[in-house]
Amino acid sequence: ITVPDLQAYAQQGKTPLYFGSADGKYLGAIAAADVLKPDSVCAVAAMKKLHLKVVMLTGDNENTAKAIGSQAGVDEVIAGVLPDGKENVIRRLKQSGRVAMVGDGINDAPALTRADIGVAIGAGTEVAIDCADVVLSGNTLSGVVDAIKISRATLRIIKQNLFWALFYNAICIPVAAGALYPLFAVSLSPMIASAAMSF
Repeated sequence: ITVPDLQAYAQQGKTPLYFGSADGKYLGAIAAADVLKPDSVCAVAAMKKLHLKVVMLTGDNENTAKAIGSQAGVDEVIAGVLPDGKENVIRRLKQSGRVAMVGDGINDAPALTRADIGVAIGAGTEVAIDCADVVLSGNTLSGVVDAIKISRATLRIIKQNLFWALFYNAICIPVAAGALYPLFAVSLSPMIASAAMSF
């Protein structure tokens, strides 16, 4: 019996699995497939709108990974990678800029640790959750987009607060110390200083 060519399944994002007997006879084959989560395509598109490069890093075979990556709309697919290989890929990507790694399995743990920011999916394994910097409560990629938006907004607010605190102090401290009093008889009441600081 000849073994059928199941490459067509691989190109559809399905992994062909062959079965044989102990004496080497072909018994049959099945094709297994990971189904894209409903929000994956939208989440990848949202990440791209945030000017992020989205890379799919997987241990799956290359044909299957490329088919899934194409459906999801990722920028690059790196397939057939073992756990230590994932860490090496993250190390290489870090040479081009900051890297966030999203994962949920034991195989992702080394890469989650190596990345600048490791993000574990909430329904992932304990090892992935322990290795991550951020753990999402949900089980979808849209949580990654929300986390990025929240972190960017938080950083923007911190920068604004630092600017206004420095601006306030640069102007108000000399005035409160009496720098303008000899020339203009202007001083700063502690109550006004307190209100300005609160503002």
